Amino acid sequence: MKTNIIPAIRLTLVSVLFFSGIYTLIVLGIAQLAPNKGKGDIVMQNGKTYYTNIGQSFTQDQYFYSRPSAVNYNAAGSGGSNKSIGNEVYLGEVTARIDSFLVHNPDVKKSDIPSDLMTASGSGLDPNISIEAAKIQIKRIANIRKMREETVSQLIDQQVEKPMMGMFGTKKINVLKLNLALDQLNKNLK
Repeated sequence: MKTNIIPAIRLTLVSVLFFSGIYTLIVLGIAQLAPNKGKGDIVMQNGKTYYTNIGQSFTQDQYFYSRPSAVNYNAAGSGGSNKSIGNEVYLGEVTARIDSFLVHNPDVKKSDIPSDLMTASGSGLDPNISIEAAKIQIKRIANIRKMREETVSQLIDQQVEKPMMGMFGTKKINVLKLNLALDQLNKNLK
């Protein structure tokens, strides 16, 4: 028994030292090489600081809606709902989202609503929506902001982020960046 306890204690001490000290410093060092030194993708506008890499709630009709969040957009507790499509509570939530969307977008058919506007992502903090999810909201936003639909559509096209290295992922749009650009465009048109 003594022959096993001493090596186990040594391994525990080495592991604690490595994972609480050395490994942490290695990760911190790598983060310093990242843009903004690992503090996230930050955008400043009108004296305010925004983090574009974390999903944020946009529910006002004058803005593009963001993807729903299973964690209420709380970056401290990322996670999905883990509820299946057979879960009655989850189906109720999705049905309520669909009904609300249709009330605010009466010209849209239920079958045309992209799924990313009704279902939360695996992290609950996805800052992006699909191009289709943005385009289906054009009419509502153009009407409220008294803009031409073509102008809003062009803004969407300008905000499209292409897949990484042209092949990893899909085209997407960061909702925060799109809404900030929309505010700026609206301000410039007045």
